[in-house]
Parts: sequence; C-alpha cells; structure tokens
Amino acid sequence: MKKIFYFITIATLLFSCDDFLTIYPENELGSEEFLSSEKDMEIYANGFLQRYMPDDDGLAFADQYSDMIATRSSTDFLKGDKWRPEDQGNWGSGNSGKWAQLRDANYFLDNISKAKANVPEAAYNHYQGVGRFWRAYFYYSMVRTFGDVPWYEHELDVNDEEQLFKGRDSREFVMDKVLEDLNFASQYCSTDAKMVASSTRITRWVALAFKARVCLFEGTYRKYHPEVNLASSAGKFLQAATEACETLMNESPYRLATGNVQTQYRALFNSETLNTTEVILGVAYKTDLRMHDLTWKSFSASYGANWSLTKQFVNQYLMLDGSRFTDKPNFGSVLYSDEFKDRDYRLQQTIMSPDYQMKINGVNKKYAPNFTMTLTGYQLIKWAIDDDKHWGMSTSANSLPMFRYAEVLLNYAEAKAELGEFDDNIWNKTIKPLRERAGVSGAIPATYDPYLAAYYLNQTTDKWVLEIRRERSIELAFEQVRYDDLMRWKLGKLVETPWMGIYIPEKGKTYDLNGDGIHDIAVVNAEPPAASKVPGVVYVVDGSNYRLSEGNSGYIEFGFHLNRLWLDKKYLRPIPATALQINPALRQNPGWE
Repeated sequence: MKKIFYFITIATLLFSCDDFLTIYPENELGSEEFLSSEKDMEIYANGFLQRYMPDDDGLAFADQYSDMIATRSSTDFLKGDKWRPEDQGNWGSGNSGKWAQLRDANYFLDNISKAKANVPEAAYNHYQGVGRFWRAYFYYSMVRTFGDVPWYEHELDVNDEEQLFKGRDSREFVMDKVLEDLNFASQYCSTDAKMVASSTRITRWVALAFKARVCLFEGTYRKYHPEVNLASSAGKFLQAATEACETLMNESPYRLATGNVQTQYRALFNSETLNTTEVILGVAYKTDLRMHDLTWKSFSASYGANWSLTKQFVNQYLMLDGSRFTDKPNFGSVLYSDEFKDRDYRLQQTIMSPDYQMKINGVNKKYAPNFTMTLTGYQLIKWAIDDDKHWGMSTSANSLPMFRYAEVLLNYAEAKAELGEFDDNIWNKTIKPLRERAGVSGAIPATYDPYLAAYYLNQTTDKWVLEIRRERSIELAFEQVRYDDLMRWKLGKLVETPWMGIYIPEKGKTYDLNGDGIHDIAVVNAEPPAASKVPGVVYVVDGSNYRLSEGNSGYIEFGFHLNRLWLDKKYLRPIPATALQINPALRQNPGWE
C-alpha cells in the first residue's frame, strides 16, 4: 500500500507521470495519426513558442534582482537567510509544471518518426532540431537553477519505477547532453527565408545564438566555480561558444542595426516591428491584437516595482570620446542635470535624461524623473513608449527582442578573452562597433579601469575582461542576462550592492532635475505641511526607507531596509522539500540540507 501511495504521489506531484512525458496533448492532436505530416509538426512546434517563450516581464524585468537595479521590494530568496527547501518552487507538476516542458519536447521527439517517410529529409531534420532546441532550453534552465538534475531523453512509462525514482544525473553529463542537442539544432534547423524573415521562429541562427549563450555560461561557470570540479572542461564550452558566434558572424544575415546614434539603440525595444536586421529571435506584438503592460509598469507608482538603475552602474557609462566618467575628479558629486552630457548615448536611451520628453495628453512635454515612480532618480524607459495614454492600460504593442546580434558579438568577445585569445583584431570586430553605434569612440583603452576592477571585487585586472563586462552590462541592460552573469562569474556578492541614486547637495532644498523651471524633488527629515509644499515637488523623507549617504548630503540611498544577503549556497536553489520527500535519491544541494 505504501508503495502504491508513493507511486501515485510521484506520478501526480513530482512529475505527474500520467500527464507528464507519457500522454498526448489534450485535444484532437492526440490521435494516433498526429505528427505524421509536416503540417502536424509545424503545429506542435508553434505550440512550443506559445507556451515556453518568456513573457513580457520575463524579457524586460528578469534581471530585477541583480546588482545594478533598485526595485521596490526584493525576493525572499535574497532577504537574509530565511529561504528554505519548503519555499522552493520551479520544479512543478502537471501540465503547467516545469517538467511539462520536457514532456512536450520528448513526446514530440519520440513521435515525429511517424512523419519521416512523408516529408522531405530537410523538413524532418528541422523539426527534430526544434524539439531538441526546446529540450536543451528546458535543461539549461534547470541546471542553472538546481545544478544536477535527472536526465530523461524519452517519454517516461508510468510503470518504470527505476526511472521515476532515480537520482540526479551530474551537471557534466546533463550539459554534455544539452550541447549534443544544440549541436544538432544548430546544424539542421532551417535557414529558409520563410522561417527566418519574421525573427519569431526557431531557426539555425536562433539555435546558434542560444548555443553561444549556453556555452559561455557553462564555460565561465566551470572556470570561476572550482567547487564543481569541472575547470578542466571549461575550455570545451568556451570554444563551442566562439564557434557558434563565428558561424553567426560569417554566415548569418544579421548585423548591428545602425542609424541616429541618439535614438537607434532604444528603437530596438520600443518599436512595434521587430528589427530583423539585428533581432535573431523576439516576441511580436501588434496594436489591438496582442499587447502588454510594460509602459504602465514603467510609469506607475504601485503596479510595477519602480525599477531604477543605480549610481554605481550609471558611473560605468563612458564619455563620448571614450574616456572614463569615473576618471573625472568630481565624478562622485556631479548633479543629475549634468550626468548625461557627452556620455554614451545608450544612457539616455535606457533611463530618463534631463532632455527626455513624453507625450502628455497628446502634447510632447519635458518630463522629469518622478520619485513616486523611481527609487534612485535613474528611471527606466528602455522598454516603454513615451505616451501617457498607455498608463493604467495594457495597450503597449512594442515588440520585444530575446536574442540580438549585439549579444553574439559580446559572447564572442568574452569567450575569446576567457580563453586568453583576445586581441586588437577581435576588439575591432566586437566592442568597437557596439560603442561606435552609441556615439562612443571605439579606441582601445591603454590600461585597465580601477573603478571597474573594484566594482567587480578585484576578481580581475585584465583590461579586456573588464571592458567586455562594461560593454555587456550596458548594451544588455534589462535583457534577462545580468543575474546569470553574476552567477557564472561567481559574483553573487554584488547583489548586496547598496542602491545609490542621484546626488543631492543639500537636504531640505528643492531641485529642478530637467531645467524646465519646475522643481521636482527635495530630501527632507519630515513631510512638510500641505500649505508649505512646493507644487510639483516629491518630498523624499530621510528615514526607514531612504537616506542620504553623507547625512545631510550625498546620494539618495534606497533598499538598506530589505536586508539583502548573499550566501554562496545561493548559487544553486534547494531541491524542493516535496520532491525530496517523494524521492530521497534526488539529494539536497550543499548548504540546504
């Protein structure tokens, strides 16, 4: 009876085996004849896109708990040391659970052989590549989260007790399997124009871009995490990353989109049409058909999380002539109104600058950072549309990139640097064009940047590595890679970085942030009486949530009350308690026992 109980429990709670990896889709697609034609394979493959592509929040705000972003609250995972295996999710059960993704991929791969005799070989191999892409996508997510996980290459039989109750396979084994899947997908997925044109379907180029991201992650993780005892194989993954990038750079139709240096970068993120010159894969939206709420969340005091960049990160944007802002003798006390002058144009296209304008009631007007919506003064605009008609409504239709050619260049540069193979020639092919697109000189710096070295906890003084990290963090800000970057570099400690904001010379004074003649902010000890308030000013009270770094002057600081704490056990999440109760062979991750 106990055995039956556990068997039923594991089938429903851990993997839901009766509807995980064994059953057919819950509709007419479940007939025995399904997946016997190219049309059937296309329908199923489109389902992967609909179910497993990141949503708008996943694309725009996935990095909200990293080092460079202040957010109104923090995840409990990062608050102190109170997270427990009982709190952990992301394992899942049933059709909506995490493992359902693997069920869908393995069902597809196990059944498309029914179509092999009915379709051209190229089409059959393409869809096999699509299935293997999504299996790799699933396992990459699981390994990043949990480390070792059970590997299943086929549908599970509900009666296969040995497989149901098996332990976790090693990270080395699983990631080798992931690389096998991505090698297949990046060789056989289609490059046909009808597949590539929209940048919304899985193609060979998408598989190569994802392979580069995965292999860079795994290679650097193995290099910087000696505790996993895989440093000797780091080079294999870094080399695979460079090869994927070289293929994209030499053979694909993609390149950097260029245009007005003051507007081109942001146009990649707030245009309704995906820029298929640079975007390799994205999620398309269209007015009145499919829309989202990113503008609303970016300009709301309560609906979003008030995402804002930090002063320490803003400092990393270069001057237009390529010199370092942090080499200026007074860089620490530059006012917000002067911070954007002669700086990398991506700064004003990522956050609100003193010149920023928004359409208010149909009229373009200057609009200053609003401290009911921002925590630091560096208010995010990258994913928003500059029109208040979208406030309070899910009516934004800007399409959202997931993989861009810019990331390919950055992945190539970093993999080469970590292999010790970076040189001036590679700089000129990767970092230089990215900077020049943003109006910044692409000249090679003569020495390493001590500000960056200190920011990255003096992990390295290699100028190539540091400049690549600068470029990567700026170019890919808020594009779902920063948290993973910290994890693979073993720099989780940076999530404790204080959230510093704009510089305030004197407490109690009001300041006009954008020069429109209207004062916007004052930091005060107590909220003044209504009769004495200056119209338009937001009064930030120095106290439990905010303070000035130097007492009566300095940077606005937020978030010190959240008790963010990094412990090295957090590089991996705990295996959920429910999963371990059902299958003790899974074992708990170190530090979470």
